[in-house]
Amino acid sequence: MDNYPTSWAPRQNVVVVAWVISLFLLAGAVWLAFGGDVGGTLLTGMAMLSTGALALHGTLLRPRLAAGPDGILARTVGGAHRYSWTEARLRLRTTRRLGRDSVTLEVESGEHLLVFGRIDLGEDPRDVLDVLTALKGQALS
Repeated sequence: MDNYPTSWAPRQNVVVVAWVISLFLLAGAVWLAFGGDVGGTLLTGMAMLSTGALALHGTLLRPRLAAGPDGILARTVGGAHRYSWTEARLRLRTTRRLGRDSVTLEVESGEHLLVFGRIDLGEDPRDVLDVLTALKGQALS
């Protein structure tokens, strides 16, 4: 990561809250299990596993996106992906769902498409694109 001085990751406080919620859900599942509520235990356990998976994802895959003079490094469940500035295409995608706009940053290279949202980056994707565009301009000039 030394060659990538600028990076983005989920905010630390969001990850900590996800871990705390997971622990409360675990305690609730154990409580319900001792009370004999099989359905409640199953639902609470599934919620705990989902929240725990998101917390683990936010903990292990840090930073999610990094950029430097050489290009971009993106970390996903499938591993780290490195793209030079010449091969990476960057764009914003705005989607309207339930009356609300959602903005994502897309990094495309060949057959690979990586999509990052506000939670993944810890910042507004528009601001991240501005920084990436400036870095790309410096690297290619």
